[in-house]
Amino acid sequence: MEQIALTAAPRTGRGNGPARRLRQSGQVPAILYGPGTEPRPIAVPARDLEHAFQKGNIQRTIFALDLQNGASGSRLAVIKELQTHPVTGRFLHVDFYEIDLSRKLRVRVPLAPRGKAKGEELGGMLQVIEREIEVLCLPREIPERIEVDVSPLGIGETLHVRDLTLPPGVELPPGANYTVITIVSQKAEAAPAAAAAEAGAPEEAAEAAAPAEEKSGEA
Repeated sequence: MEQIALTAAPRTGRGNGPARRLRQSGQVPAILYGPGTEPRPIAVPARDLEHAFQKGNIQRTIFALDLQNGASGSRLAVIKELQTHPVTGRFLHVDFYEIDLSRKLRVRVPLAPRGKAKGEELGGMLQVIEREIEVLCLPREIPERIEVDVSPLGIGETLHVRDLTLPPGVELPPGANYTVITIVSQKAEAAPAAAAAEAGAPEEAAEAAAPAEEKSGEA
C-alpha cells in the first residue's frame, strides 16, 4: 500500500462560511480522528490531494500527515470519507482516520472477476452482486483488489464471500456470509421483464381509453 506525505494545517473556523473561504484559497477542509484521539479540524492543500488522487486509489492510500502546529513528527491516516462536488468533482471535505500500523483495519476492497464462467459459455449471464467486500487487515497489507476466478461457475451457481481466496494477512469480519457473484440464465432474466410488461398492459390500455371516456362525458 502506497504512503504519501501530505501537509496539514489546523483550522479554527467551523461552518459553511469558513469552509468556503478555505476552498477559495486552495485548501480542503478536513478532520482527523481515531481511537483514543480527539477529532482535529485541519485543512490540506487541494493541489496535493489532487496529485495523490491521480496516483491511484486514494481510498487505499496511507497518508503521512505533517501537522503544521509546532508538533514534531507526522500522523498516519487513511481516508474514511471523501466528499466531492456532484458536478465539478471538486474536493469539499475529507475525513482522515488515524491508524496504528500494528492494528488491523476494517476496509472495503474491490473484487476483480477473472476468466469466463462455464455458465456464460452455455448462454448464462455473469452477475456481480458485490463489487467490493469488507476485510480486516493491517494497514500495509491492504490489497489493491481481490481477484476472483469465475471460470468454474455454471448456470445457477453462486460464489459466496467465504469462498474467496484472500491474500495472506487478510481476513473476513466475523460472521460474513453473503453472495458476491452468480451466474443466471437469460431465460430467468427475461421472465421478470415479461411479467412486468404484462402487468403494465392493462394500465396502458386504461390510459389509452381515458381520453375517449372523458370526451364522451363532455358530449
